[in-house]
Amino acid sequence: MDAYILDWLQLIFRWLHVITGIAWIGASFYFVWLDNHLEAPPRWKVDKGIKGDLWAIHGGGIYEVAKYQMAPEKMPETLHWFKWEAYSTWLTGMVLLVLVFYVGADAYLIDTRVAELTQLQAIGIGLGSLLAGWLLYELLCATPLAGKGYLLGLTLVVLAVAFSWGLTQLFSGRGAYIHMGAIIGTIMAGNVFRVIMPSQRALVAAIESGSEPDPSWGAKAKLRSTHNNYLTLPLLFIMISNHYPMTYAHKYNWIILLAIIAISAFARHYFNLRHRGINKPIILVVSLLATAALAWAIMPRPSPMATASATVPDAARVEAIIVQRCATCHSATPTDDVFQVAPGGVILDDLQGMQRWAQRIQARTIDAPDMPFMNKTNMTDEERAIVSRWLAAGAPGELHGE
Repeated sequence: MDAYILDWLQLIFRWLHVITGIAWIGASFYFVWLDNHLEAPPRWKVDKGIKGDLWAIHGGGIYEVAKYQMAPEKMPETLHWFKWEAYSTWLTGMVLLVLVFYVGADAYLIDTRVAELTQLQAIGIGLGSLLAGWLLYELLCATPLAGKGYLLGLTLVVLAVAFSWGLTQLFSGRGAYIHMGAIIGTIMAGNVFRVIMPSQRALVAAIESGSEPDPSWGAKAKLRSTHNNYLTLPLLFIMISNHYPMTYAHKYNWIILLAIIAISAFARHYFNLRHRGINKPIILVVSLLATAALAWAIMPRPSPMATASATVPDAARVEAIIVQRCATCHSATPTDDVFQVAPGGVILDDLQGMQRWAQRIQARTIDAPDMPFMNKTNMTDEERAIVSRWLAAGAPGELHGE
């Protein structure tokens, strides 16, 4: 596929994915907030079957919201459903997964330093992991564990550990993280499609037929909705994770992913409690301390190769290394077969550009060996050590023509 057309397709579907994701998560957050802020209504409302009500002001108007215990006296002609936000987010995400990680499997998904896979093998494993993750989750929720929150949670954690470790043993760091996010997104969209929407249809059908609604459907929908609520923040992190190689490019990337999932889900618990009038700021404090501890634990340490010699490498030698290993992509005129424009606008054609982007080189090539991309130009450890010593000395060297 033409690189220019592929870039536009990725741009359009990434944009749509973000828009629909905001709509889905925003609606989810709002209804959780709404449900937890309902107050006991006056007697006349209780007599009409109203379970709770809420008054709010927004956008220059005052709103009255009421939630019925089961059914109103008469079903309204127009009843708003919330489903397409979830479906659209999952569909655009799947298209984006195909465009970026499957069409570009050799560039983004397959890392020969991790596993020797063909493009078809990598795609098959990727799609298989989505299906397997969703099926295992569904099977667990169909067992008696569904009624035992902590045991179900512990089992899901074990499952997450297995998938996180397994994916990082097969795919690039980027590919592993995104597939973990795709598994979570598939579970969340599946909850809406398979449980939440059918339970709501069953409720409406029972009301319209005058029969008693089955309370088990409501319980199932509530459980799945709760799961979705706690998975939103981990999913949001994974969506932006590709910008932060200190996480996915780390040798313990699977543990880092699990830690961030746990921290962000725990932080979400604070807001769920707060909406119910229970204020436990210690949850946020612990989350912040855990994040700080994680950042410290994975902080890059000085490389022995970089400190083995006090000699500052010659700037011309460093320039030659970076031009050979990095400027195939990071150039005003890239020669790489994937990147037709310098990623991030970082141009390393000469010493001036290298000095300008010294911090970026440090972060992406030394602190996290994320660049060159998949090390497709075969940059050696010795070359990284030379560049590291040059950067540690302040990136010295006179510019050409001076």
